[in-house]
Amino acid sequence: MPNVAIVTDSNSGITQAGSKELGVHVLPMPFMINEETFYEDIDLTQEEFYEKLSSGANIGTSQPSPESVMKLWDSLLKDYDEIVHIPMSSGLSGSCQSAMLLADEYGGRVQVVNNQRISVTQRQSCLDAKLLAEKGMNAKEIREFLEADKFNSSIYIMLDTLYYLKKGGRITPAAAAIGTMLRLKPVLQIQGDKLDAFAKARTTNQGKSIMINAMKNDIETRFGGMTEDKHIWLQIAHTANLEAALAYKEEILAQFPGYDIHIDALSLSVACHIGPGALAFACCRKIEV
Repeated sequence: MPNVAIVTDSNSGITQAGSKELGVHVLPMPFMINEETFYEDIDLTQEEFYEKLSSGANIGTSQPSPESVMKLWDSLLKDYDEIVHIPMSSGLSGSCQSAMLLADEYGGRVQVVNNQRISVTQRQSCLDAKLLAEKGMNAKEIREFLEADKFNSSIYIMLDTLYYLKKGGRITPAAAAIGTMLRLKPVLQIQGDKLDAFAKARTTNQGKSIMINAMKNDIETRFGGMTEDKHIWLQIAHTANLEAALAYKEEILAQFPGYDIHIDALSLSVACHIGPGALAFACCRKIEV
């Protein structure tokens, strides 16, 4: 049975401390803040990030340098036969494509998974990869399994503000002004490799209901319905909004009784585009091995 290491990046929401607990190796994502480079969860905490974001700092996302990626892989390959590397969705960052090019130099010992996940769904892919490795699959088999499973997840995100979408040029200033005046709470959707508009809510409560109803519909129409074996993982993610996430968990449990719900901070790469106060509801279909 091959000894397979699982690698991801901090977009998964797995912290450096959490990586040791889960047995997953995490590459910190770099950020440019006012021309200075910081690394998520190394010299940049969630609190510091939101402090800088709120103060109007110029924040740009980057991707791990080829040197940092290869240094980690080279180190792991001294102790492991193979590596499964699970970066964030290729549609949201260039880091997946970069890792694939680097992996070409490793003669098949490094398999880069392009399964278009991010945040809590990317974290679940890492846990699935660990399980598949424990079942005896090699790196190539794990990559193929996860890529075949990539559309068995869904994420909806309700924003608290339109300011950061406007700042990033993702909506026009006029649309932002109208939305702010009407106090709209946009609900976005991540399906596969795209972050798209899904609905507009007038209130936070309406936005939360929209996400719950959308998830129910996905589970019924795409994931085989709500069955007694609870074959779906449910997750909540948030941007500097833990109290609201905990309250939302209770609302979700009222609609999905008996389900386990994992709560995590949304990755900073997404947070810098949508700002603080966001709430996300996600699900992944449990894998069958």
